[in-house]
Amino acid sequence: MPRYKLTIEYDGTPFVGWQRQSEGLSIQRVLEEAVAKFCGERATVHGAGRTDAGVHALGQAAHLDLAKPADPFRIMAALNFHLKPHPVAILDCREAAPDFHARFSAIERRYLYRIANRRAPLTLDRNRAWRITVPLDAGAMHAAAQSLVGKHDFSSFRAADCQSDSPVKTLDALDVTRLGEEIEIAARARSFLHHQVRNMVGTLKLVGEGKWRARDVEKALAARDRAAAGATAPAEGLYLVAVKYPEGAG
Repeated sequence: MPRYKLTIEYDGTPFVGWQRQSEGLSIQRVLEEAVAKFCGERATVHGAGRTDAGVHALGQAAHLDLAKPADPFRIMAALNFHLKPHPVAILDCREAAPDFHARFSAIERRYLYRIANRRAPLTLDRNRAWRITVPLDAGAMHAAAQSLVGKHDFSSFRAADCQSDSPVKTLDALDVTRLGEEIEIAARARSFLHHQVRNMVGTLKLVGEGKWRARDVEKALAARDRAAAGATAPAEGLYLVAVKYPEGAG
């Protein structure tokens, strides 16, 4: 039974998230329905990350098994046809090793959080960035973010319903950059806790506003208590940018 790796782009606005649920439309569901329309098979599409409702993806990775082999380009074209009119697109499809798993084989995930730091309402970026009207100090946010880089207990940045076995994660990078009216926060790690990126962004916002300093972020991390950190940033600013695998894995 051949296995195929997909690279997927989507606008998360109309979905309840990646994972199939009893109620509401999920990205996983529309993908599996597209597969069924293409070849008549009821295949499970396994994603690299279970993005929440409203979260977008520029490079989500997934895999599926098909009983009958098919040309990867044909799979990609057929799925894109049957995914209409949903805002989901297959960017790439290729054969993968039998032991490849989109979630468990991943060695790095990259997320981007976009803040529109302006007073005017959003038009083109509506539901695609967090609009904050108060001027933010991106330099101070970046400096404070560096205390979160490395191996830590991230309990202060973990959602209450997080299913991870341990709150200890290694954050490889957390960079804050201003590009005109936009502030981009880029995070890179092998894996993240549920809401970790959004909770870190909500905390760094306090620094950008001048309400917190870098040492307050350090204290929040050391507290290992969700109540010690900032509020959870809205889902619409978050993007799963890319998933990396070992050479030749997928």
